Amino acid sequence: MDNSSKLVWIEQFSVHTSDTDYRSKGKLSFILDIMQCAADFAVGNLGISIEEILNAGMGWMMITLDLELKRVPRPNDQLTVRTWSKGTKGALWQRDFRIFDEDDIEIATARSIWALVDIEKRKILRPSALPVQVKHYNGDSVGDMPVKVTIPSDIPMNEGYRYQVRYSGLDNNGHLNNARYGDLCCDALSLTEWDTAEIKRFRITYAQEAKLGDELTVLRSAVTDAGIYVRGQNSDTAFFEACIELRDNDK
Repeated sequence: MDNSSKLVWIEQFSVHTSDTDYRSKGKLSFILDIMQCAADFAVGNLGISIEEILNAGMGWMMITLDLELKRVPRPNDQLTVRTWSKGTKGALWQRDFRIFDEDDIEIATARSIWALVDIEKRKILRPSALPVQVKHYNGDSVGDMPVKVTIPSDIPMNEGYRYQVRYSGLDNNGHLNNARYGDLCCDALSLTEWDTAEIKRFRITYAQEAKLGDELTVLRSAVTDAGIYVRGQNSDTAFFEACIELRDNDK
């Protein structure tokens, strides 16, 4: 594992049983978590740690993610995550990911949009506010900036369940951790649906941070041509909109 250039950060992870579901397949939240960890390491090795960013009153906020899975991780897989900063557009940063198994076969790719924010003022900051220089990498590309997830107004959404943010879901910004939204979306599907399918693609746009005590109503659609839409909201706030595209287990 060579991170000497720092332009493409490489991090390795093992898949443990606690990272898998009742079918012994890697949970979506696990995949989101290892990408987040790799991104944290990449930024930390630019010369400013996540703790220093927090002490400066700043934090990273994911806006949109588009993840495509060629196969779902399995127990004992040895995974390698490669990630790089692709560039900025205005105040937004794009970060790409590729995930490989121990045979160097690519099993997943992802594109993400991030913003640097003033934690207290909840204001998006310009890239120049980061006190270190970030060199972008143009030697590879997963694709253009991902498109914001917007659930069509004519898609019926039905309540799946209700969720309250508690200690176990909080990150170091005091908000519901990005990876936990994967669990919220997956929990909207029934075991009957999971028995015969696995995730092919997951897209999510975070609209509002969920904090300790917030109560979310998680709604879902039926299966559409685009997949199953999921939204988390309360009476006056939409926290996220997402779409899960499934494929049959035998494909």
